[in-house]
Amino acid sequence: MSSHPAHRTRLPAAIWTLGFVSLLMDVSSEMIHSLLPVYLVVGLGASAFAVGLIEGFAEATALVVKVFSGMLSDYWGRRKPLAVLGYGLGALSKPLFALAPGAGFVFAARLIDRIGKGIRGAPRDALVAEIAPESIRGAAFGLRQSLDTVGAFLGPLVAMGLMLLWANDFRAVFWLAVIPGVLAVALLFVGVREPERVRESAGGRGQSPGNPIRRANLARLPRAYWWVVAFGAVFTLARFSEAFLVLRAEQGGLPLALVPLVLIAMNVVYSLSAYPFGRLSDRMDRRALLMPGLLVLAVADLALAWSSHWGWVWLGVSLWGLHLGITQGLLATMVADAAPPELLGTAYGFFNLVSGIAMLVASALAGLLWDRFGAAQTFLAGAVFCLAALILLFAHPPAFARRRR
Repeated sequence: MSSHPAHRTRLPAAIWTLGFVSLLMDVSSEMIHSLLPVYLVVGLGASAFAVGLIEGFAEATALVVKVFSGMLSDYWGRRKPLAVLGYGLGALSKPLFALAPGAGFVFAARLIDRIGKGIRGAPRDALVAEIAPESIRGAAFGLRQSLDTVGAFLGPLVAMGLMLLWANDFRAVFWLAVIPGVLAVALLFVGVREPERVRESAGGRGQSPGNPIRRANLARLPRAYWWVVAFGAVFTLARFSEAFLVLRAEQGGLPLALVPLVLIAMNVVYSLSAYPFGRLSDRMDRRALLMPGLLVLAVADLALAWSSHWGWVWLGVSLWGLHLGITQGLLATMVADAAPPELLGTAYGFFNLVSGIAMLVASALAGLLWDRFGAAQTFLAGAVFCLAALILLFAHPPAFARRRR
């Protein structure tokens, strides 16, 4: 029997609870998000470029807000209240999609939803890093990602069933999405207790870092951390919004009611792969997992660029999900490995700020290429950015190795 500590340490119950909170909120969000691109184009007459801008601004907003919520959680020494606020905003935004008369209203609702995501993101990730023992941190992030992604495929599955049952009534599906969002907030409020050590190390006993963005504090974020930030940005350029996967499937003739199958397929693969690869990352060099993750994404882009035939689309969508399972929990773990414990919220915030800017650029560029040159050029551009990320990975390999303390 192996003596590695990851084999002997069990994940705390709070990690499971945070995972189920993410699951419920993702059911709520993906019931809407899986239908939204087609609803905007078919129901409201928006262009693919408009879809790209809405998705890009929305996701970028979430990632930028994480900077401020992360810094505030470090300064305050509290993570849970900000997480509750963020999940609460997400739940409150859901009725707005059902009430939206046009694309502008949808844009406003999407921004509110993503602001909530931004507020909760960095404090929640810091909370996971602080609750989980370091020896199984990769497994903890992998489990949270896996449960989160279960919600991400259950949401589209429910949406698809309701669209078939209710004769493509988008608004009725959007109204029902309110319920799991409210349940997520309630579960977080009653089911997760913030560890005392968070308050002691960051907000009490004279050990608060003060203003987290003071030059002295930022100087404590090591060079390895900033390499991870740079890599995450280039990686984000390679993986623009999944809305374009949905549009590619619809372009290939997929009926409107079956459009959610795209995100269901992607997220089933993502969910099944996230936890095993998270556990694997606790035992091996990070770069050995990042390389295949990038290569899988590049192959997914090439398959989607090659044809809109259902066989190529489902191959590309499945590989897209696999690359997410390999890489997303790993990147969160790498940030936690590189940053000082009392600056975890700030570290996640800056990581997501840079990634947010990259997401805006990537989604807007993807929509522009789609409208002017066609879908194939959009996915070929993604493959090119995969190559750029691989070059960065080889340029500074020590930053991506497993950190041993």
